[in-house]
Amino acid sequence: MALLQKCPVYVPSPLSGLPALAHELGVARLFAKDESSRMGLGSFKALGGAFAVAQMICEAAGTDDPMDDAAQKLAAEMTFVTASAGNHGLSVAAGAKIFGAKSVVVLPATAPEAFVQRISAMGASVKRSGSYEEAVAEAIHSADEKGWIHLADGSWQGYVEPPALIMEGYTVLAEECRRGFIEAGNWPTHVFLQAGVGGLAAAFAAHIREYWPKQPTIVVVEPDAAPCLLRSVKAGALTHAAGPDSNMGRLDCKDASMIAFDSLRCDANAFLTISDHEAELASAMLARHGMVTTPSGAAGLAGLIALAPEQGSRCLIVVSEGPENV
Repeated sequence: MALLQKCPVYVPSPLSGLPALAHELGVARLFAKDESSRMGLGSFKALGGAFAVAQMICEAAGTDDPMDDAAQKLAAEMTFVTASAGNHGLSVAAGAKIFGAKSVVVLPATAPEAFVQRISAMGASVKRSGSYEEAVAEAIHSADEKGWIHLADGSWQGYVEPPALIMEGYTVLAEECRRGFIEAGNWPTHVFLQAGVGGLAAAFAAHIREYWPKQPTIVVVEPDAAPCLLRSVKAGALTHAAGPDSNMGRLDCKDASMIAFDSLRCDANAFLTISDHEAELASAMLARHGMVTTPSGAAGLAGLIALAPEQGSRCLIVVSEGPENV
């Protein structure tokens, strides 16, 4: 958290109560961690990529300040490359711009054009690929061919340290929640965490298990078109989840992150899937209560509705991103 605080645009995101929506859903309390304005980038991903860029610059320069002269001199020679459905690439591009490096982002064909424009505005070079998996392969190839630094938010055998740094950045979100609940004294009984490759869910859940004095039920929510974590947990090993494209574009990942899977199969209590239609309804419901987001951002709420916890439950959701066109 100390390193992120060196970032000039870091501020905690709001942790808000939604009493009217809680009443509508039949639960005692509903808390929403609203990431739609996070660091001017509009999603929780701002915490991960930018943090990892800063940390990797510091490690290469042998310093703890990415803005000092040695770090800045080295950063000018570094190029970070990543595949992304949108938000992670935006965070890497922003981190590279803030801390003086270059970046290349490979987007799948399904990523909204708005992300091309926003990532390009950060000074990154943007490429298009086919599927998300093809974008990852292209990013790996580019890193190997050109000597760039590959900074993916998923992990696999032999590739662990960069995505672990990204997940470390995500724990800031959970720590902000912990501090908010300490102040309020009203801890959640259930936490709903949406997952693509699983980085946010794993980081948040691990922080809860390690640091929260009141332990909630943790529910991981995935698109039914991409239940890579659910299938992997059932199989006891990483398992590909083939399926159609989902309207939850940032969650539409067919392969889980290895370190996220290893963490979540210990820390999560339940895994469930939601349909595109359920995610759309949840997004519309949040909009009626003043939080504008996408189906990806509303997936936690859709999971809450699907699970229907008992009446006295106090539930926490993460509104993980704002609208795509901002």
